[in-house]
Amino acid sequence: MVDDPIVEEVRQARQQHAAKFNYDLQAIYQDLKQQEAASGWRIVTFPPRKRRYTPTVTRAKPRVLKSSVEPVLA
Repeated sequence: MVDDPIVEEVRQARQQHAAKFNYDLQAIYQDLKQQEAASGWRIVTFPPRKRRYTPTVTRAKPRVLKSSVEPVLA
């Protein structure tokens, strides 16, 4: 596998950012939300897409094989 310098740079930045908050996920999340609010960018969310109808495949009923050998009753 080839090392990608861009991927390595992103991983390093992520590592440094997490280290600032002692790897506390809640603190990292709060910081990212503050950066998002301060950016001035309008955040757009879309409603969930409607699922397309996909017919389900019905399985055939299992066939019962009749045995030609009679059970022996003791």
